[in-house]
Order: sequence, then structure tokens, then C-alpha cells
Amino acid sequence: MAHPKVMEAAVIAVPHPKWQERPVACVVPLPQFRGELTKEEILEFLKDRVAKWWLPDDVLFLEAVPKTSVGKFNKRALREQLKDYSLPAQSVQSV
Repeated sequence: MAHPKVMEAAVIAVPHPKWQERPVACVVPLPQFRGELTKEEILEFLKDRVAKWWLPDDVLFLEAVPKTSVGKFNKRALREQLKDYSLPAQSVQSV
């Protein structure tokens, strides 16, 4: 969430055929950057900040991250929302 074009972000794990699961970043861009912010820009921003194996295999852009009744990110709801999501074929082969 430190990226200057990001309003909020959460990372969840999704199934992976080789590694059991891999991270996917769910990003909500600031309103003025919707449609402008790219997966590559997010990954470039993260590459010197986190270990290579922690880098998300994909970046999904959302309107909002689901929240609990007290305003915290609801990762359970986010995982449910993305339960049918599959990693891109390139990510599955390159990790």
C-alpha cells in the first residue's frame, strides 16, 4: 500500500499446481489512477522491497477490498470472491 497510486491492497494465497499456493495482490488504485495503474508497475515497485519468492504471481485490480464490520480487510471474503480464480499459465510455469 506504499505505492503512491494505490488506495488499498491485500494479498491472498491462491492454489498453485507446483507450490501448493502462491500470492496474488488485490489492489485498489486511487480514483485518478483507475485504468492507468498496471501489474508491471506494481511488481516493479515491489521487486526491491520484498524477497523474489514473495512477489505476487498476479495483480488483480478491484473496486474495493471487502471489509469486516469494524473496517478491517476481510481476507476470508476476498478468498471467497476469488475462489474460482486461476493463476495465468505463465505464472504457473515460471515460479
